[in-house]
Amino acid sequence: MIMKKIILYTILILTAFSMIIPFAAMFLISLSGNENIFSDYKNINLSFCAYKNVFHSIPLVRYFINSLLVALITTAGQVLVSSLAGYGFARLKFRGSEFLFFIVILTMLVPSQVNIVPLFYIMSKLGWINTYQALIVPGIFGAFGVFFMRQYFIKISTELEDASKLDGCNVFQTFIHVALPCAIPAIATLSIFTFVTTWNSFMWPMIVTNTDSMRTLAVGLAIFKGSFREITMWGELTACSFICSIPVITVFIIGKKYLINNPQAGAIKG
Repeated sequence: MIMKKIILYTILILTAFSMIIPFAAMFLISLSGNENIFSDYKNINLSFCAYKNVFHSIPLVRYFINSLLVALITTAGQVLVSSLAGYGFARLKFRGSEFLFFIVILTMLVPSQVNIVPLFYIMSKLGWINTYQALIVPGIFGAFGVFFMRQYFIKISTELEDASKLDGCNVFQTFIHVALPCAIPAIATLSIFTFVTTWNSFMWPMIVTNTDSMRTLAVGLAIFKGSFREITMWGELTACSFICSIPVITVFIIGKKYLINNPQAGAIKG
């Protein structure tokens, strides 16, 4: 038994180090300077010049604010819409509900690239090109979020909801005070998934934005990389990449404690 635990923890430690090493290497490269990237690291003087150069080369702060704003609003919107729709499909039975949910599931089979042209056409007709609406609104509605929340709500016992109805709560009050607290692990998981997906999104922001004031960090990083001509500025590129990874890591660290939880614990605690 002890040997089994030693092997298990050894594997976990090695796996953790394998995940940390790329970030450590990226940070080290960003501090090394372009002329010392491929040199012997024993003779390298580390400095933050690359970070200073990035902020002077591109409007990094603007890109960062745009990405953070779009990711946060999209995450909040998708969690709200998916929770409402998922709870409706899980608890409210009406004529055609199963068929409607089947249609929602079918949309998951359509590659996102297929929707780009019609979605761009809609955005242009609405006059939303190069606006926050074009970056945020399409990401709020997603079949995966609805399916994910529905499956979680189905697994929650109806006893607490029945008790709230006996106390005089309507459907919406039951959803707010009972279902949502029980679904905190699912909400945290969907929030992390949506935030990371939106933060790393590249194709759609690249298509619907055409000015620096509206570009996100992923698009700005690609444009910055494309500006290299004779030599690749590895220090500045890795510095920008390291900055891009900080919010994603922070969100996961904050939300990970909610990922594993008893579905009934939220309502009981409340």
